[in-house]
Amino acid sequence: MASLSDRLQDIFTKLKGKARLSEADVNEALREVRVALLEADVNYKVAKDFVASIKSRAIGSEVLESLTPGQQVVKIVNEEMMALMGGEQAKLVVSSKPPTVILMAGLQGSGKTTSAGKIALYLKSQGKRPLLAACDIYRPAAIRQLEILGEKNNIPVFSLGDQENPLKIATEAVAHARKHGNDYLIVDTAGRLQIDEDMMREIEAVAEAVNPTETLLVVDAMAGQDAVNAAKVFDERLPITGIVLTKLDGDTRGGAALSVKAVTGKPIKFTGTGEKVEALEPFYPDRMASRILGMGDMLSLIERAQSSLDQEKVIAMEQRLRQSKFTFEDYMEQLQQIKKMGDTNELLSMVPGMGKQLKNIQVDDKQFARAEAIIQSMTKVERTNPAVINGSRKLRIARGSGQSVQEVNRLLKQFEQMQKMIKQINAMTQGKKKGKIPFGLPF
Repeated sequence: MASLSDRLQDIFTKLKGKARLSEADVNEALREVRVALLEADVNYKVAKDFVASIKSRAIGSEVLESLTPGQQVVKIVNEEMMALMGGEQAKLVVSSKPPTVILMAGLQGSGKTTSAGKIALYLKSQGKRPLLAACDIYRPAAIRQLEILGEKNNIPVFSLGDQENPLKIATEAVAHARKHGNDYLIVDTAGRLQIDEDMMREIEAVAEAVNPTETLLVVDAMAGQDAVNAAKVFDERLPITGIVLTKLDGDTRGGAALSVKAVTGKPIKFTGTGEKVEALEPFYPDRMASRILGMGDMLSLIERAQSSLDQEKVIAMEQRLRQSKFTFEDYMEQLQQIKKMGDTNELLSMVPGMGKQLKNIQVDDKQFARAEAIIQSMTKVERTNPAVINGSRKLRIARGSGQSVQEVNRLLKQFEQMQKMIKQINAMTQGKKKGKIPFGLPF
């Protein structure tokens, strides 16, 4: 999605830089938008209709004769993009009589089993009691994969092994959930091939037997237009109620996110943005449109921080920073807290204006591990008073951490800069309303 975002931002930056806009200016920009969308693997009809909708609103006197016509056009694009992806957040539907059954469907390799575990963890974080049902008896180790996800996150998994019929497993899982008070049952089914008629009939039979409240289709965003076409085929055979878009962090084009709702008529309910089981987010069309247009997504960033960070540790850390008591132990605590929030590049892309600045920069999350290894190789005295670290100590720390002396020097320099910045912020906020002390990133 990064390349699409960059292209659109470049187009609209040129528009916003003009004091006046003509109809020709808008037409030229929209031609470029259409090309960018098609190159991002957006469905042809979707791209055509999207551009037509923008054009009908943008070429009018209230826009072209306004004080900020470029910004007005961007506002229209943002609104149309939100509408294209569903307009409002589509939440999970809850059954009036528990359990709420969620049937997972999708092509082989789409990330369906992992998504089932992610949704279960998401529901658990909301105070629910989910049960996972292992109905993929065909893929080697599929059942074990689901069991491992359950064990790691303390979520029960119902399984009858790989010798039973998926229909029987799903039916008995419903009874088990009712008996044990599970308010959600997530049924993981085998991945299908579009041309596999027997497998499609099997999942249709499972759906008819368990009568799911939600049938979620898991779609690999990196498959682009192929993923959208697959969604269309599934929707013709199953009562699909929503889409889970996986691997969105790896999709540099963005075509699936912009096309799947328009083509299938089904809302995107969740997006997966990484391999970690916590890397699942409810889908908000307005926030995604904002990200694509380079406006950031502070709401998602704040929500992720609130759910990922240990708030007591954050408060304690801020108090120490206000007293300028910042040690390498504090620095390592920061690294560990930030790592919980996910991929660093994705986090920075949520900050308004950062997308363009980071266009040619990739933050390597391995730097976190290198920094931790160096700090862990320090003695207690060195962590609390880095000034004692001389040449021989640097050599010992480098050997102990498996890093070079240059890496040790680099970290010491970053730490020194962080200390100076914290002192400057404290000096500026003395006697004033205190602002937040920022967390430092090891770039």
